[in-house]
Amino acid sequence: MWSALPQRFVNDIGIDLGTANTLIHVRGRGIVLSEPSIIALDRTQHSVVAVGHAAKAMLGRTPGGIDVIRPLKDGVIADFDAAQRMLRDMLGRVQGKHPWRRARMIIGVPYAITPVEKRAVREAAGQAGAHAVFMVEQPTAAAIGAGLPIHEPGAHVVVDIGGGTTEVAVISLSGVVHCQSTRTAGDELNEAIAQYLKKHYGMLVGERRAEEIKLVLGARRSDGEPQQIEVKGSDAVARVPKAITITEDEVRDAVHDCIGSIVASVRSSLERTPPEIAADMVDSGIVLTGGGALLTGLDEIIHKETHLPVTIARDPLTCVVRGLGALLEDIRLLERVALDD
Repeated sequence: MWSALPQRFVNDIGIDLGTANTLIHVRGRGIVLSEPSIIALDRTQHSVVAVGHAAKAMLGRTPGGIDVIRPLKDGVIADFDAAQRMLRDMLGRVQGKHPWRRARMIIGVPYAITPVEKRAVREAAGQAGAHAVFMVEQPTAAAIGAGLPIHEPGAHVVVDIGGGTTEVAVISLSGVVHCQSTRTAGDELNEAIAQYLKKHYGMLVGERRAEEIKLVLGARRSDGEPQQIEVKGSDAVARVPKAITITEDEVRDAVHDCIGSIVASVRSSLERTPPEIAADMVDSGIVLTGGGALLTGLDEIIHKETHLPVTIARDPLTCVVRGLGALLEDIRLLERVALDD
């Protein structure tokens, strides 16, 4: 199927179809799109109003006739029609002047994806214009994108912290030896921040605002200087506009339990690893990928709990899509790691 059509008639595309963000890699061009996995639909006209960044800006601000939808939940398609429309719009943008080209797609999916969820991904991609669809587990793609030699006998541990799920995978000989998935990830961190503000300041903030706080105060910075920002929202009782100042220490307190859950998943995965593979980890350590890898101090906490070296992958947000891009160039490895139908 991969070689059935000449290259001039096709686009080879890798898609990290994430709960929070969708990234697209086109063979020969690199990463060409990185947008929030959000679509705004007009219920009356049954039309697409906006996709990606433009749709995200509408969260909590739309009139009654427009729905802002996140088509994916916990890494899988929750709204088939919205997902298909979102994919079609994004692919239309990246194909540009060559809409007649058929698309061959490699799509990153969660490790624990079910046959029904696989079928939904395949059908959504087909409706969006895919000629052939291959699916690869996201932890495997993340490991490839992080530059790990997964084809070798030695074990590698990847902790991929996305928007909907955190997956802790032990990979050896191009296969997943063990993987544990938890729903404690980026979305849970946003919710924890929103609940902290409600409990301690009596303030209501939306999903978009909570995420902004996480990105500004929760992410690692090179200067190491403590930071604080002004947050605007609504008073939980009076329902009038309200502004407060919050510090990064408070954000750290807000997400403390979520971080604990992620660390517990890492420990649990290591405890279930065979002894021979566990011995390899002493040298190879743990690699963090996904947006959650940028949380301040997470690598240090995992190191203290596991006593293993912990490193953050280069540009962790793009590890999965870069891994898919590498598979577009290595068909033999793709055949080994692609999921069966």
